[in-house]
This record gives sequence, C-alpha cells and structure tokens, in this order.
Amino acid sequence: MPSQGPSPLEKPFFRALAELDAWADAGSRAHDGVLPYVPRRHSDTKGRLLVCHDFKGGYAEDPSDVGYSFNFWPYCDSFIYFSHHRVTIPPPGWITAAHRHGTKMLGTLIFEHIESEPDGLRLLFGRLPASATGPAAPSPTHNPNAMPVSAHYAALLADLAAKRGFDGWLLNFEWALRADGGVGHARSLAAWVGMLTKEMKERVGAHAEVVWYDSVVFSGQVRWQDRLNAYNLPFFAPSTGFFTNYTWHQDYPALQSTYFSTLSPTTLTSPHAPPKTRLDIYAGIDVYGRGSHGGGGFGAYRALEHIMPAGLSTALFGQGWTWESTRDEEGFSWERWWEYERALWLGPTTDAQKRRTVLPPGSSTKKREGDAECPHGPFRAVTEFFVRKAPPPVDGRPFCTGFSPGVGRGWWVRGARVSSAQWTDTHKQCALGDLLWPAPATLAWEDRETDSEVLPAAAPAIDFADAWIGGSSVRVTVDVPGSNAEDAFFRCVWLPVQGVDVAAGGTYEAALVFKTDTGASASAVDLDVGLLVKPDGFAVEHLESQPVTVQDNLPGEWQRQALSFSLSSDAGADPTAHVGLVVGFAAEDAAQALSFSVILGQLSVIAASPPRAASATTRILWADFASSDSADFAFAGVLSWGAALYLPQTVLPSTIPPPDAPEPLWPVAQVPLSDRLAYVNVYAMPRARAPEGPTAATFVGTSGLEGWASKMRMSWEGLKAIGVKKGAKDAVRFFVQGVTEGGEVLDWERCAFVDATLG
Repeated sequence: MPSQGPSPLEKPFFRALAELDAWADAGSRAHDGVLPYVPRRHSDTKGRLLVCHDFKGGYAEDPSDVGYSFNFWPYCDSFIYFSHHRVTIPPPGWITAAHRHGTKMLGTLIFEHIESEPDGLRLLFGRLPASATGPAAPSPTHNPNAMPVSAHYAALLADLAAKRGFDGWLLNFEWALRADGGVGHARSLAAWVGMLTKEMKERVGAHAEVVWYDSVVFSGQVRWQDRLNAYNLPFFAPSTGFFTNYTWHQDYPALQSTYFSTLSPTTLTSPHAPPKTRLDIYAGIDVYGRGSHGGGGFGAYRALEHIMPAGLSTALFGQGWTWESTRDEEGFSWERWWEYERALWLGPTTDAQKRRTVLPPGSSTKKREGDAECPHGPFRAVTEFFVRKAPPPVDGRPFCTGFSPGVGRGWWVRGARVSSAQWTDTHKQCALGDLLWPAPATLAWEDRETDSEVLPAAAPAIDFADAWIGGSSVRVTVDVPGSNAEDAFFRCVWLPVQGVDVAAGGTYEAALVFKTDTGASASAVDLDVGLLVKPDGFAVEHLESQPVTVQDNLPGEWQRQALSFSLSSDAGADPTAHVGLVVGFAAEDAAQALSFSVILGQLSVIAASPPRAASATTRILWADFASSDSADFAFAGVLSWGAALYLPQTVLPSTIPPPDAPEPLWPVAQVPLSDRLAYVNVYAMPRARAPEGPTAATFVGTSGLEGWASKMRMSWEGLKAIGVKKGAKDAVRFFVQGVTEGGEVLDWERCAFVDATLG
C-alpha cells in the first residue's frame, strides 16, 4: 500500500505535444521499478481480448481509498489505459499489474475537438522552432500545401513508452484532417503511423503495438466505418492492429472477415511488423451500450456471439461500467461491486447475480436500419468467449501471489497487521488463483474409486480481514453434503488453485502459506491439507514431486508447505502445471453435512537451482534520505536504498585440482541471479526511540506506486502516524525492509535504516 497522502505520480499525462517536448528536454530517467514485459507462452487459437479502460476524467485512482481494479488479466491480451488528455501514459502500477500476468499495456494518443487541430499539424511537422526560419532557396516544383512527415514525435512517443515501461499506443484521431485537401494530410498521417510502428519496434521491442482506432478515413474526414474497409485500410496497413468503432451492424463482423480474405499479402505486410491476420482486427463493443449491438452491459455477449465466429478479436471499451453504474447506489461497497463484476465476467453464481443478468424483454431488439431479427440465447459471461492463459513461464519470471486485487483495508507483513488504512495500489495486484473462479472448475475427489458421490461445493471469496502478506487473502469455503457411503468417514478432495507454465526437464519449487477454519464444524471434522502439483496437457508419469522441509507453524495460525517437482524431458513442448491442495477431512458423523474453509495467503512457484548450484541471499545494503527543499511541498523528501546479493561462503577443496579438471572450483549458478525486489516495506519512528529497534517502528507505506525500483517519496501525511507535523524539523529513523520477487520478506538482519532530519 502506498504512503498515505497525495498521489506521487510523475508527469502522468501530457495535455499538449509541447509538454512532451519539455519532458524530453528535461532528460527524464527510466522507470526502473516497472516490471518488464515477458510474453506468455500461449499461442492464439481464438480471438484476442483488448480492454480499453475509460474512466470518467481518467486517472481516478485514489491511493487512500478502496477503488476500482481490473482482475481478469488471464483472459486479456492487451489493455489500453485511456483518457482524454493528448498523451495518456499508463500509471506504473497498472503496467506492472498487466506485465505480471503477461498482458501488454498501451497508452493513448488522442486528437479530438477543434482545439486539437494545431497539435495534429505539429505531430507531422515535428518540433517547431522559436526563431525565424524558412527554405534556403525557393523550389518551383514544391507544393506549398503539401504536408511533411517528421519522425520527431514518433521517436519521442517510442522513447516515452520505453522509459515508462509500457508496450504500445492507441491512436485516436477524431478531428478532421484538412490540410493538403484532406487526402494529402491523411496520407502523410498514415506514413507517420508507419514511422511510429518502426520506432516502437526498435525502442520497445518486437512485441510493441500500434493500434489504429476506426475514425478518420482516406479523405481526412471523420467517418466511423464500424469495420475494416478500403476507406480506413491505409491506416491499418502500417499499424499492428485495428480497433473498429462499436456501432456496427450485426453482419459487419462476418463482412470484414470476408473483406480481409480479399486483401493481398503485400497490403498486409509492414516492414516493421509481422504479417497481419484476422486476429489483428478488434471489433469494438461499448460496455456502456452507446449504439453497441446487444445494448452493452450484460447484453455485451450478444455482440460477442457475432464477433467470435468471424475469427476476429474483440476490443471491450469501458469495462469500468460495472463500477461507475453502481457506485452511487445505496449500500455500495467494494464487495458488492465485486459480485456484480464477477457476474459480468465469470457468470452469476447467486440468485441475486442471476437476476441482474436477465435482461428485460426487448432490451436489444431495437434494430438499426437494414438489420434483420437477431435472436440470442440467455446470458453468457465474457470469459466464456476467450482462452484463459497462464502467467509468463516460471523459468523466465518467478510466480508469486499474495491474492490481492490491488485494494485493501489494511496491510499485513508475515501475518501481522501493521496498518488499518484503506488503499488502492495496482502495483500490489497479483493473481487471485485463476483456477478458483467463479468456482474451482476441476474440483474432484482424490483417490476415490467412485465418482457417483456428490462433490462438495467450493466458493472462493476475497477476505480483507486477514492476510499473510499484503492486504487480503482468498477464503475458499467448502460445503460437504452428508454421505452414507461406507468409506465416507474420511474423504479427500482436490482443490486446484493456479496454473503455471513450466518446461520439460525443469525443476521447480512450489510453496503455499495457508490456514484452515472449521467454524461451527470444529468438533465434527478434522482436516489434513497437503500441497500438490498436477499435470495439465502431459502425462502424470512425466511429473515427480517430493515435499520440502519448511517451517510449517507460522504466526497467526498460518502454515507453510513446500514441494519440489520436476518434469521429465519427455513432458512435451508446452507443459502446464496446476498447483493446488488435497484436503482430507475426517467426519465424526459422515451422514451429517459439514463446512470448512481454507484461507490462501501466499503461493509461489520458482525455478529451482541444481543441488550444487550457488544460492544467493538478498540484503538491503544501505538507505538514504534527501529532505524536500520546501515545507509547502506535499512530500517530506525522498527515501532511497540499495540492494545486493550475497553468495554463500566459498569452501575450496583441500586439494586444488589440476588445471584440466572438468568441474569449476565452486558451484556455478544455473538460474539467473537478480537482486531485484518486488517492493519494500517502510517503517519509521522518532530518532529518540531508535534504541527500541525496528520491531517498535510504525509502518508508513510501501514502494512501487511511482515506478521506481529503489526510491520513493515520503509524504507529510504519511508521517503523521509517528507524530511528525508538516514542515517540522524532526529527526526520524526510517527502516527499509525488502520483499523479494519470490515473496520472501527479508529478516531485519538483512535490512537497513537511515537517520533523517526533516524540513
């Protein structure tokens, strides 16, 4: 959770291209704390999902409130952070949250209304001079009305994306291009789109995206076509994707799919992007329903039922409709919204949710002229149309989750509650267990000979009242019906939690922190919980696992289990492992129904080093503090720190081998070493109390929200907790506690402090 106080984001957007030039002149450093993009292993077999986040006003997140968060990253291929500023930059936390799941994050370049026209011209002319200038000599053949094409802003926008750590741009031009008769202006703009694609691929990477929104056509006029056709094809060709407007007729998805098949490969090939496919066409759906087929909201599935059979991808615009349409309702809460959100994305699981998904008769029967009757069946959840994808492979990035949706009403460190403040911080958002929602899809009896017995019902819920690390846990409540079977006194059920992509021949370590709650059934049931990994897409004989000895009794009744598992080299090209629990329960009276809960606090899966390889430990080497120059400023100063790895003590053999010996003299690391931290916890106390040590200090926030790897701004508001007043020249001791990417909270012996004088 961030330090309490104002948002510390640096230059979150630019209102004009001149501001972008000023940013470039200032020589801004890269946001090194943003998690880099690592692609998923999944290949496209169905249409992709692009989500375009349009919140009223943009940048509406309040770090000191429980706000909106998007939690369906496993189904989302690209996410656009949208606002109506000229240059919209995705916040660092949103980028990290997307990248943690393997989703691309895009910003927005937008031109709308007449006041955008000068900037629209500037985009193509490039940076304008402050001095008098002109051609060195007249040219009788030059057309003075012709539009130039400068790569200046293409390079700046690509540099901005590279430094801020995001992956592409949505180009939204909704004001007429009037120079050079319109057509010349449009042609120059299309050439500039190609320049931007080139710069993005070179500076950001081969995965970079430039998505054109269906608005301006070849003539320079704003004419939404609602599909790809010859009028907007010149803008699709140099880009990587096409986002259609959302007021399309019901036959348009099939129509543009057919049109795409008539295009020559030459037209679809860009020198800076791979050949295009139908999946690069994103048919738009407005969740607010403004002219969108099906009426938006819980009728959006009707539009999807036309898009998916055509082999196209989908652009879902305004998915925050669930939040903005309910936040003013009486009794609104995050939990109530989450039920509403889940109903749209995952399908209803309660009677109340089912009632909201039943659309009134005729809610989408208003047809556009020329449309035929269009019958649709009952409601279908958004995720039913898309493939669930695992996070990036564990061999390239450790998988770790504290089961946080990016909001909370407190903060926990190793099961101890260190803050009761509410917060929103997408940087801390992580997987919620993609196999758990809306209910564990592969829940099954474990080691039972019969499938005739009714399975228990398992229901997940986010629990903000308890956590191991971060602000929440996931509580899975299991309701077991009574049974008269002879062996029903002890039964085991498989509870899948999370899918991870692994590699044939790889060795991994999985660890889970959890606790159990038998509630009213405490005297009637005994639980035995074990961590287990199962294969998905490869045979079980190619998987071996064994438990790892760990400390299993932790504070707050938490337990930790770990196991090592390895795949044979014959496990296949793209194996996936399902990590979950086998829950055994012994009932005093099996004929009676019973209920219990498993609370999930933290799950990690990392690539393991071979036994002889070097294992390093992370330490915070130092901390520093630079006070703010002005007492009127919202921040007291900047806290910084440095982390490093320590290798184990080197023990050489008693006899040094000859120079031709085939083995190195010390173990060599088989996995990449990194001193990168996921974030740090920051504690503070008056300097006079320093002898009491770090355990007596007060938690004041975490790093990450600003996008920096090793520094953060400390607000005056956040320091109120230790009695510091704004502008006071108080002596304070800060403690910096690291949390690794694998979820380990560093012991105080591996952390650092700094003494600072504020004001």
